[in-house]
Amino acid sequence: MDNITKEEDILNLVREAKSEDIPYERVFSSMCTYPHPIAVKAHNLFLSSNAGDPGIFKGTNKLEKKVISMIGDLLHKRDACGYISTGGTESNIQAIRMARNLKQRKKPNFIVSEMGHFSFEKTADILGIKLKKAEVRDDLTIDPDSVERLIDDDTIAIVGIAGTTEFGQIDPIEELSKIALENDIFLHIDGAFGGFVIPFLDEKYMFDFELDGVSSISVDPHKMGMSVIPSGALLTRDKKYLKRLEISTPYLSSKSQFTLTGTRSGASIAATYAVLMYLGWDGFKSIVKSCLRMTNIIVEGMRDLDINPVIDPKMNVLALNVPKLCKVFNTLWKKGWCVSKTRKPKALRLVIMPHITEDIIDDFLKDFKRALRDNLIR
Repeated sequence: MDNITKEEDILNLVREAKSEDIPYERVFSSMCTYPHPIAVKAHNLFLSSNAGDPGIFKGTNKLEKKVISMIGDLLHKRDACGYISTGGTESNIQAIRMARNLKQRKKPNFIVSEMGHFSFEKTADILGIKLKKAEVRDDLTIDPDSVERLIDDDTIAIVGIAGTTEFGQIDPIEELSKIALENDIFLHIDGAFGGFVIPFLDEKYMFDFELDGVSSISVDPHKMGMSVIPSGALLTRDKKYLKRLEISTPYLSSKSQFTLTGTRSGASIAATYAVLMYLGWDGFKSIVKSCLRMTNIIVEGMRDLDINPVIDPKMNVLALNVPKLCKVFNTLWKKGWCVSKTRKPKALRLVIMPHITEDIIDDFLKDFKRALRDNLIR
């Protein structure tokens, strides 16, 4: 390895690498966005803070408790327990791990929709638990009847999704809550995306601790929460669930840990705290409202081209029935637009995050129209 001693030379190399990243202004495929400026400032103040050693980093620990309380308040349980994770994948793994340790079955399994995030595949692999996939209804939400058919004596958990990654749909969590209570099964809600969207929609959806059957929820501040990457959150209804994850940490300032990673970033905690305090729930409602307005602009622009949504969007995730999908998809990428495709049914997927503006939409629709025309006439 060549040693470069001049700071500016090193920074130039870093800037060069960063210049190869595609700016969010061209990105319709990601559920992440630019963090709020106040989140960045708070993050930089806590770069050396380790939330995994709370006896030393007492201020970080205090902020984490406040953040969990604030998010808990948003999700109808201010006294919820939990911690700031690296994101939905870690939170989902930990939730199913909790359920496994609570139920202690010899051959445990858990149930998730066919539309479940790929993190549940990782969860099953890491924990050695069988994953059962429930069928979905015509609206692409989980079918409660399919869930009930899959339940057996070894089922430790059901997963409900509040904002599916591909279609932005909300599972019938009220029905899942009843099933969970009737069968004494742990119910985890994957609200990684929807957790900071659904509470601010005009239409009311019951998906959180308001329902007695909900045991835990994952929410990602680094998505619609406007925090830095990585910032996730795992919240539980009762501390007894977290206790099932606890292990002894004899050489740290705390006697035990229930988190997955030992060393944890205090910077993401501070960033999340800062943006929650700065924006408040009214600020988040305004952001969601703006994203929905941008989503509607795209829907109307697409309908002018006889392109319709697979299903009317509930939030700022849009799937479109596009002819010659693969060719149009490839053309858009060649033009510098980051878009994605859904698995089933096949569609063009767009996520309309806070970085998307009307000017960006205008440019995108112009390129989309050309891509559609060029591929249809071939």
